Amino acid sequence: MNLPNLLTLGRLAMAGALIGLLPSAAPFAASGALAVFVLAAATDWLDGRLARGRYGVTTLGQLLDPLADKVLVCAALVSMVEIRLPGSRYPLVPAWIVVLIMAREFLVTGLRILAMKAGRDISAGVWGKHKAVWQMGAIMAMLAGLAIHRDVLPRLAVGADGFARWLTRGAHLLAMWVAVVTVASGVAYAVQHRELLKG
Repeated sequence: MNLPNLLTLGRLAMAGALIGLLPSAAPFAASGALAVFVLAAATDWLDGRLARGRYGVTTLGQLLDPLADKVLVCAALVSMVEIRLPGSRYPLVPAWIVVLIMAREFLVTGLRILAMKAGRDISAGVWGKHKAVWQMGAIMAMLAGLAIHRDVLPRLAVGADGFARWLTRGAHLLAMWVAVVTVASGVAYAVQHRELLKG
């Protein structure tokens, strides 16, 4: 178990922390969730850099790294489905968007399993990297908005209901765009490796 793999396991643990922090009404829980997610994203960059450099890429790392990324993203999005801000009838992220994103991740994971059985290594392409950047960036933006709403505005004695409505609308638009990019990347991945499905 080398350092990059330990960082990856730490990212899985941070996904669990997100699930605990996001629905919590405790003071600064939303800010804590934002800090945890930013730290997790930093470890994602760091473990990849270390694996490609000093420590080398391992089979365990190739399995754990994409798994940790998917668990982290899904943990954040599923937790946001539970959040309804004051003045809004809708959750911060609609459930159907989360289902679409998770379906894409299951499809790609299945293709990777088929590739392993065929003795092939299929790594993330350009679309997959775009998808990851958009997912991480959108979730950070939503978490930042949630932290402002829950932890900053009440302490400034500023009305937060109007901000909550705009935050929900903005989160929906961001989530829909992320769903489009995510599904498109999954389709591109399936088309690129369609021979695995034919087999």
